[in-house]
Amino acid sequence: MILKTGWRVRVKQLEILTIAAAIAILNPAIARADDYVLTIRDHHFTPPVLEIPSNQKIKLIVDNKDATAEEFESYELNREKVVDGNSKITVFIGPLDPGTYPYFGDFHKDVATGKIVVK
Repeated sequence: MILKTGWRVRVKQLEILTIAAAIAILNPAIARADDYVLTIRDHHFTPPVLEIPSNQKIKLIVDNKDATAEEFESYELNREKVVDGNSKITVFIGPLDPGTYPYFGDFHKDVATGKIVVK
């Protein structure tokens, strides 16, 4: 009896994995997120302008090389996340329509600024 139950669980897991794979293949936005990196150094974002493709989900890695924390914030992207000193965060963005989406570092607003340009 235990062997039968274990077998049924494995079949159910296989069914779930098959469905998830089919969804991922049919919807590329779910299946793949391209990686883009923003680096914070001396309270500045590099690159100051990041170009990404429209209608595509991306994975944005914010790498803080400073010893102090910074916050990646964008009203237009509806994102706000603290990046501790000497650490990284991941922010998923999109899919977005073409346009310009500014962002800033909330702890150093005077110099920590940039924009994402979607083409």
